[in-house]
Amino acid sequence: MIGHIHSIESFGTVDGPGIRFVVFLKGCPMRCQYCHNPDTWEMGGGTEMTVDQILTEYERSKDFYRRGGITVTGGEPLVQLEFVTELFEEARRRNIHTCLDTSGVTFRPDNPGLISRFDRLMAVTNLVMLDIKHIDPEKHLALCGQPQNNIIAFARYLDEHSIPVWIRHVVVPGLSDNESDLYRLGRFIGTLHNVKALDVLPYHDMGKSKYQKLGLAYPLEDTPPLPKEKAVWARTVVISGIREERKKQSSHAPNFKQ
Repeated sequence: MIGHIHSIESFGTVDGPGIRFVVFLKGCPMRCQYCHNPDTWEMGGGTEMTVDQILTEYERSKDFYRRGGITVTGGEPLVQLEFVTELFEEARRRNIHTCLDTSGVTFRPDNPGLISRFDRLMAVTNLVMLDIKHIDPEKHLALCGQPQNNIIAFARYLDEHSIPVWIRHVVVPGLSDNESDLYRLGRFIGTLHNVKALDVLPYHDMGKSKYQKLGLAYPLEDTPPLPKEKAVWARTVVISGIREERKKQSSHAPNFKQ
């Protein structure tokens, strides 16, 4: 099977545990206003590679990945669901840790055929990094150009199947920094029992140059980067929601990494 590859990063340190071999795939249905990889949106272009070609590159530096593994991201990697599944199946045969970095937007809870394909992928996935863009459905649609319901359904699917998850959430000034929304996000995360870590990330505008090169208008031209201390505050609010939900369920909040 052929995958459409945007790029490969040999020594990723923020894409899962340890040092990671990170594969960026082409194609994404989301149009997040803060996206810094608009060059991954379309399926066309990029480099065509087989699973064997990717793993051959991995093997060249495999000693560096002993406590890491392979992370597949995008774009939206689940646009190429079959390719990711084949890659992860072969990786697991080689005892390589597999991590999927996704928004979950392609999940369809009412499609049994698709669910069976997700089941096959999850059987060989060690970790999912799930990017929840916004907890409010209307604000999510405005922010990303896609509805939120499939993403929430995917989060619950992962919980039901006990797949370890790291939650990621980008805080954008004026768009996703509302205290009430952050608390609601925490309350939702608190209903999940498979969450192992929480990354609350500050918005940055380092993608502006890519938009210029592609001849695209940058949607957040007048939005300043979020100060790091504001992201720390936002994470505190989210965790307070998690703890409140856990208290409601008479259990303890998860011990997230600091």
